[in-house]
Amino acid sequence: MRRLVLRAALGWLLATAGLALAAERCGEVVSVEAHDRSTLRYAFVPPSGGQAAEPGGPVTLLLLAGGAGHLDLDAQGCARKLKGNSLVRSIPAFTEAGFGTALVDAPSDFHGEDGLGGFRTDARHAQDIGQVIAGLRTRTRGTVWVVGTSRGAISAANAAARLAGPAAPDGLVLTSALMAGQAGAKKAWVAQSVFDLPLEDITVPVLVVGHAADTCVRSPPNLMDRIVARTRGPRQQLVTVTGGPARPAPVGLDACEGRSPHGFVEQEAEVAAGIARFVRGGRY
Repeated sequence: MRRLVLRAALGWLLATAGLALAAERCGEVVSVEAHDRSTLRYAFVPPSGGQAAEPGGPVTLLLLAGGAGHLDLDAQGCARKLKGNSLVRSIPAFTEAGFGTALVDAPSDFHGEDGLGGFRTDARHAQDIGQVIAGLRTRTRGTVWVVGTSRGAISAANAAARLAGPAAPDGLVLTSALMAGQAGAKKAWVAQSVFDLPLEDITVPVLVVGHAADTCVRSPPNLMDRIVARTRGPRQQLVTVTGGPARPAPVGLDACEGRSPHGFVEQEAEVAAGIARFVRGGRY
């Protein structure tokens, strides 16, 4: 009897440890060979299977963070950098909605101070993303949407404009897109915006989301209509989010950080739910 009790106790301890380990794990780390023999890593969380009846099968969202784009994923698939980014914070909400997620890090040759820098508009960057899309589509036997926020919107639009065939995304979501670069800056890539890309070549469904209280000089919400005016998706929607915390809007560079209206702070669940509705064929 005592042996049975000890065995049961040991089983409980192992199960508890396993649950704790699972809770700490943010996703399976997948590595692929990218441009010029570099390595690209992403954290993959599979679709839950709760939406098996969705047209095209399960949905996976390929997430592209803003800023430098270097997440520094650890062995558990958790971001050690850019943890405050809105897409990183929204992964649990996307998972709850039944979507899979692939949080993509910067390739190994862009881990410096500037991160992706001017590489976001490069054709090789789009091709790297295309490799991930094709792999996810084969693995999940479903659809893959590219979601980019802030400077990550440049990467997302670049991929949607350049890719074709199995490597092309099934849809595009841009949130707080970087639409106003800084011309004449010391680093030339600071002038880049989504408008530097051939948006006319984007022919998949497009959702553009911004916040009315976004005071980041790089993502003025009054410019969002120019994006959907140029893209040629069969379904397009522009959404301006309002509300949020009742506190003064940040100024300067702080206004471009994730924990601000620019990153839909305290409205992550609302925005994720709207994205889910659009991806599934409805309105935000």
